[in-house]
Amino acid sequence: MKVDIDRDGCIGCGVCAEICPDVFRIAGDGLSEIIGEPDGSEDSVAEAARSCPVEVIHVE
Repeated sequence: MKVDIDRDGCIGCGVCAEICPDVFRIAGDGLSEIIGEPDGSEDSVAEAARSCPVEVIHVE
């Protein structure tokens, strides 16, 4: 699984970090960033992508 965030469109709501803190966090600039590989967290990563209100998390 490959995960990417379009940080230009991120609003920093934090829902991805709440759902999957092993893969996402809110960076110092207030936007989401990827901090880990989705190994073992595929379901949570997919849920985070579905839950993103601005649809900037892309999963392949």
